[in-house]
Amino acid sequence: MPGTVWFVGAGPGDPELLTLKGRVLLERAGAVLYAGSLVNAAVACWAPPGCTIADSKDMTLAQIVAWLIAQASRHDTVVRLQTGDPALYGTLIEMVQPLDRAGIPVAVVPGVSSAMAAAAAAVESFTLPEVTQSVIFTRVAGRTPMPAGESLVELARHRCTLCLFLSITLLHQVEQALQEAGWPAEAPVLVVHKASWPGEERIVRGTLADIKQRCRAAGIVSQAMIIASPTLGARHWATLAKSKLYDAGYTHRFRRASTPSGA
Repeated sequence: MPGTVWFVGAGPGDPELLTLKGRVLLERAGAVLYAGSLVNAAVACWAPPGCTIADSKDMTLAQIVAWLIAQASRHDTVVRLQTGDPALYGTLIEMVQPLDRAGIPVAVVPGVSSAMAAAAAAVESFTLPEVTQSVIFTRVAGRTPMPAGESLVELARHRCTLCLFLSITLLHQVEQALQEAGWPAEAPVLVVHKASWPGEERIVRGTLADIKQRCRAAGIVSQAMIIASPTLGARHWATLAKSKLYDAGYTHRFRRASTPSGA
């Protein structure tokens, strides 16, 4: 019987943000294939002695699949270590389909997305009561076109939190799309380069009108998360609508209201 190929989310960069389950799998892996162009190489430090370790940054999809199949014929546990979470922009299904056809068992371990790490680095919240309760993960159209109805202009019209992956070199398009969707030039924008990477993380704050220039001045041209949201900067707001969950006047199944609602 072939071994199992585990698609493990390596998280955003900090080795300590790898999940415990991911670390356990690395510690017992017979072979590990990691995305060296994106995944911090330090996450491979938990692989056991004698483990076959390879970098996929110069491989094609066919070569990656062939490597995984070959290693699954030799080892019980094979780990494909992917940046962030395998379900987000991770070519997961493209790799799983040929493994299915080859009869190789597969499993997935989620990881911390760079979107979450970016918000954490900047101490920001994607959602706030009475501001926005929705988050959109998307990207600007590049070599991969956007499906009908998913242009950035259309999505931005919701005026909720936008997390833009793979788009740092297209900030001019971000500015144009959001302004066309009705966002003001002074709308706050956050860019986090290599969120959580020890010694390499950089945070740039600006507005829709000047974020491109600020990122250019900082030399940020890759591996960056762009967040545009009406919640940005709420840490410093003078007034903030509070969640009902902890409101003394709000009853739920774990606590009865201690004061009349609205008092």
